[in-house]
Amino acid sequence: MEQIEQAAIVATLVPEHRRLAFLPRHFDTHMMVFERQLYSQMRHLCADYDGGWWNFYDLSNGGCYLSPSAAETFRIRGTGNDFEGTLSADATGVTVTLFTLSHLAFRFPSCEVFTERFHQLRDFACEHVERRLILAAID
Repeated sequence: MEQIEQAAIVATLVPEHRRLAFLPRHFDTHMMVFERQLYSQMRHLCADYDGGWWNFYDLSNGGCYLSPSAAETFRIRGTGNDFEGTLSADATGVTVTLFTLSHLAFRFPSCEVFTERFHQLRDFACEHVERRLILAAID
């Protein structure tokens, strides 16, 4: 029996000159709802967050996520699951984007893009070096 090896999902930083097209490309007319919800989720999950520049990432499976550009770590406290942990900026971005996509998928059930992007990002999260923390935070 032949085994087929799946390629790892790769995250690629969106260059400065392509940032304006990123949200419309991934979320079309719901881009402002997504962005507003993402920053709200970050403030909710990380009491110490006070704003900043975010990086945008495309995933090789068609997904995406946003991540704080700071090289610091963030203390995340989940609601509903008693999670509390310190994550890298990248893992924080994956976690917050997953929370955001999940929330929006339930809020707008007829908008399939949120569900699709959630599953694409979750597949990436399962391969992430901090997957245990990310998955515990969103559980």
